[in-house]
Amino acid sequence: MKYAIVIPDGCADEPQESLGGRTPLQAAKTPNMDAIATAGVVGRANHVPPHLPAGSDVANLSLLGYDPNEYFTGRAPLEAAAQGIELGPHDWAIRCNLVTVLEQTMRDFTAGHISTEEARDLLEALQTAIGNPQLEFVPGVSYRNLLLYRGTAGQSPFSRETRCTPPHDLTDQKVTDDFPRGAGSDLLNELMERSLAVFAEHPVNQARAARGQLPATNVWLWGLGKAPSLASFESRYGLRGKMITAVDLLRGLAVLMGWQCIEVPGATGYTDTDYAAKGRYAIDALGSTDVICVHVEATDEASHEGDAAAKVRALEEIDEKIVGPLHAALKSQGDYRILVTPDHPTPVRTKTHSHGFVPFAIAGHGISAEGSKTYDEQSAGESDLAFPAGHELMSYFLRTSVS
Repeated sequence: MKYAIVIPDGCADEPQESLGGRTPLQAAKTPNMDAIATAGVVGRANHVPPHLPAGSDVANLSLLGYDPNEYFTGRAPLEAAAQGIELGPHDWAIRCNLVTVLEQTMRDFTAGHISTEEARDLLEALQTAIGNPQLEFVPGVSYRNLLLYRGTAGQSPFSRETRCTPPHDLTDQKVTDDFPRGAGSDLLNELMERSLAVFAEHPVNQARAARGQLPATNVWLWGLGKAPSLASFESRYGLRGKMITAVDLLRGLAVLMGWQCIEVPGATGYTDTDYAAKGRYAIDALGSTDVICVHVEATDEASHEGDAAAKVRALEEIDEKIVGPLHAALKSQGDYRILVTPDHPTPVRTKTHSHGFVPFAIAGHGISAEGSKTYDEQSAGESDLAFPAGHELMSYFLRTSVS
């Protein structure tokens, strides 16, 4: 039996006036997702407990079968795992975005999708200016970076109650009341303030201004946590897995679950990603794994930009170039199951993640068709199949037979 999971990140949404009162899933031409719905079951799952942040960290941890109440420690430690960074028992990892804040408003949580090289130069300058051996900025990809705090026994400035707001939750909003609060917040706020002065006259920002691009005004620190401990997916479910993603968060989850990460040329984590390449690499992996998981960030990015049309286009690309070819390959090789589901809703209206149910569709061996014709929020809402604790969906998907 082969299993495939396709995650169109944040694709669940609300009806859009610009789409004639339809959600992006309803407006998009997705015959392959609809075929899975027709051949199998449609339902809904809530991957984010109400008392935890509605982020991709919590949601994907739950989607992949791990109860976030037990396993979630923070987003940044997952991304550290993706980079092979080991955290000691007293260390903390902190997510470090490069952002554009103008007149105390979060103009862009990506600093205009700053390049990886520009981000590295800015963080090197900040590292030099701070000169604290306990603090290490670790460049990632584009605006997504990390800060490591290397602690010692009895010395931990942060706690699980330290409050930090993700910058993508603040798009076009005032940030005045959303700086870090609680234990260790003085240190985080001092670093954010220090970055303003370091970045202001940096050659990277001068060059960006000359090209008419947004500057990276400062770092924004959030998502902190200590090292998590996850039992391997194989020990829990008896299956080996591989992950295709362009996002360090999912890479880190894969590493901690004992899955191999497959790097796909042209996978960008944005709407310009190479969807077809992701589909090809997923099909190529079927012979060497039990579970292949394809995560696509493009739908979430379109929501963060408030672009319903781009979200529809991304869904159509995922359907045509990933879901369709992958489903066909699965059917040709024997017994299989395929699951399509986002991790959380990301409404175009709010431009940020939210709590709530998301639609899923499952087809394949042992799954009896229940009469759904489309894969979308409405058909899922009409189904009796629901998982209020979203981490239970994985057990349902992997069961030998489903009545």
